[in-house]
Amino acid sequence: MGKDKFVYEFEINASKKMLYPYLSTASGLAQWYADDATIDEDKIFHFKWEDKDHKAHKASHRTNAYVRFEFQENSNASSEENPDYVEFRIETNEMTQTTFIKVIDYSEFDDKEEQGEVWHNLLTTLKETVGG
Repeated sequence: MGKDKFVYEFEINASKKMLYPYLSTASGLAQWYADDATIDEDKIFHFKWEDKDHKAHKASHRTNAYVRFEFQENSNASSEENPDYVEFRIETNEMTQTTFIKVIDYSEFDDKEEQGEVWHNLLTTLKETVGG
């Protein structure tokens, strides 16, 4: 099965400055994205879902704008050149001053509709957490 890029946008009523820590820090991500999230001394993030540990590193970021995590699941060369990743972008519509979180999920998944539901539920939890 090949990898696909899934893009999802979600409106949220919160400032970029308020949202960014929830998207970029282990403590923030643990509140909505994963069952648990920690960061080790090598700056590797450990995301836990259903008692399984998934390692990722923060591949790139810009404060209050975006963060990208690349997962280190597979040890073969092709995955190192083309890793699974998730990217969170905070965007503002200049006309309406509405804030959106744009999720870019590049990985293997079977069902785009199910993937959309998963991200909708996760971002709804984030929205409830930040009060947005």
